[in-house]
Amino acid sequence: MSKILVLDNEKEIADVIGLYLRNEGYEVELAYSGREALRKVEQSPPDLALLDVMLPDIDGFRVLQKIRENYKFPVIMLTAKTEYTDKITGLTLGADDYIPKPFNPLEMVARVKAQLRRYTKYNGGGEQASDNVIDFSGLLLNRDTHECFFNERELTLTPIEFDILWLLCENRGKVISSEQLFEQIWKEKYFKNSNNTVMVHIRHLREKMGDGTRKSDFIKTVWGVGYKIEK
Repeated sequence: MSKILVLDNEKEIADVIGLYLRNEGYEVELAYSGREALRKVEQSPPDLALLDVMLPDIDGFRVLQKIRENYKFPVIMLTAKTEYTDKITGLTLGADDYIPKPFNPLEMVARVKAQLRRYTKYNGGGEQASDNVIDFSGLLLNRDTHECFFNERELTLTPIEFDILWLLCENRGKVISSEQLFEQIWKEKYFKNSNNTVMVHIRHLREKMGDGTRKSDFIKTVWGVGYKIEK
């Protein structure tokens, strides 16, 4: 049974997170301050930590820094702040994922499962992640088996859809133009009407990655330039 440390100074939020995780069979330890969380880590390191950023004593980034001095277990940051610089700060300091508040508890559980799966499968025993696997932010792509999971839900993708998603993920943080996508995926010369072909496939991907009520915004449109996936 995996043990998860939940750090949030708002007791109600910590308790709700703990409830959802225990319902999934995880052992959960709750902490309401940064110093309390660090004491619990030293006493018995968890398999994963969920850290709030805004705390009454030391902030979550400092807690993350202290954890990364000695431990490699996955850390997911929780914050009400939405500034892009906060996300960059957390990831730079060694966070594995970042969930802005308010969040859907089911998505939070899916992200936890994805990080634990990645850690135990690809980092356990010093094993290196396969070059044919991409696993981040709730998305798992396996090029060997042509499997795609998003937030613990298996997606059935066509070969073209899979290749588009792989290319965007492989270059996450960068904008890939419709011309680049078309010529790299279809292996044909790009013409003006080729953009419609790309747009249709992007739309299908967003629909499949959506929750049934709305399309996913995992793939961002950079108007007049192309598409990208955030780091």
